[in-house]
Amino acid sequence: MFKGLEHTAIASPNPRKLAEWYRDILEFRINFEYDGNFFVRAANGSMLEIIPSEGPRAEQKMKDEGIRHLAIELDDFDAGYADLQAKGVTFLTKPYENMGNRLVFFADGDGNIVHLIAREKPLP
Repeated sequence: MFKGLEHTAIASPNPRKLAEWYRDILEFRINFEYDGNFFVRAANGSMLEIIPSEGPRAEQKMKDEGIRHLAIELDDFDAGYADLQAKGVTFLTKPYENMGNRLVFFADGDGNIVHLIAREKPLP
């Protein structure tokens, strides 16, 4: 009956600008827009909905309660990392390895925490 996550929403003071950031930086495509809301879809089919925010943004730390990051899978970690560096992305950590997986954390255009992950083996 339940199939899984259809999308995750991010509230932004400028949804169009953040949707364009995901398009330009992470190669998502803007696949639907209505009333100032934008859906962006990754190559693997995963989606984000970017909605207008209300009120000021609270400080975010890597391990605060709640949803903490979006993980972006990729085939070639070194090429992806170099591409993000060339595009001027703000990195929150240096690349590192954990259990054979390669990771690096960075901020999206609004400061949300995102990370690249190249897994040695897919999760079961």
